[in-house]
Amino acid sequence: MRRIVARAADAHRLNQAFSETPFDNFKFEPITEHQVSRAMTSRYFKDLDEYAETDVIIVGAGSAGLSCAYELSKYPNVKVAIIEQGVAPGGGAWLGGQLFSAMVVRKPAHTILDELEVPYEDEGDFVVIKHASLFTSTILSKVLQAPNIKLFNATAVEDLVVREDELRGKYVGGAVTNWTLVSLNHDTQMCMDPNVLECKVMVSSTGHDGPMGASGVKRLQRLGMVTGVPGMAALDMNTAEDAVVRNTREVVPGMVICGMEVAELDGCPRMGPTFGAMFMSGQKAAHCALNSLRRQNALDKDVPSRVAVPAPELTKA
Repeated sequence: MRRIVARAADAHRLNQAFSETPFDNFKFEPITEHQVSRAMTSRYFKDLDEYAETDVIIVGAGSAGLSCAYELSKYPNVKVAIIEQGVAPGGGAWLGGQLFSAMVVRKPAHTILDELEVPYEDEGDFVVIKHASLFTSTILSKVLQAPNIKLFNATAVEDLVVREDELRGKYVGGAVTNWTLVSLNHDTQMCMDPNVLECKVMVSSTGHDGPMGASGVKRLQRLGMVTGVPGMAALDMNTAEDAVVRNTREVVPGMVICGMEVAELDGCPRMGPTFGAMFMSGQKAAHCALNSLRRQNALDKDVPSRVAVPAPELTKA
């Protein structure tokens, strides 16, 4: 009996000794509810005000869009807004193919991984990241820390701002935005008008066709600014990745396309679960956008005031 009592006492002492944590007496500093509300709303509306007029808008924060943003973060004088319709940016780059963990990247696209210090296994002609989320979380962290970049997630681009002048003809001049939840419920509610963010150049990286995919080039087609959107061809990795990077370009004045949206517009093959083309297409898109900005700055310098195409006169019926 004494042995049982002694063992019980020992167990009690052990429970006490191994139940304490450094957080047992933790206490938060005081705060009021209105402080939380004002801290969020004041900063968000300040960002909206600051980015209502910006240099570059990137539509879509998948692997191509984030790679574009990362490349533009190297140019701190260029103001960049990222608009992502999902709550969680990253697109399909949180996992590899068929919901597997590993991410395959063909060389030479691994150079961005070296810059980001993302570890990988070298398999000769390609590298493998142990989990795709390691890449996405790392590049997202770098992008969000950049002082010249702001992410607006849970925000959908419903339309484009399209203008026309004598120098450029029709060109893209901004994004028509709304909360994604509003965009998804226009058919169930009364009219809910959008907001607008102006830009000098847009990078459309909305991915392959889907409910909200390839939205940039599909809108250009409806506006008659591109002749057709045939959709991506069947899978061929070796052809697809080269074609997507090679054809990343400013497709109409003021709009650069990259990533799988290139395949949708040009009908080139899909590459499936290899991500190198997404990285390099996004990086190339950043430099296409920079070239567009340089051309516009040169035009603005040569022509102090742009001459707009005269609007038609209104006549009474």
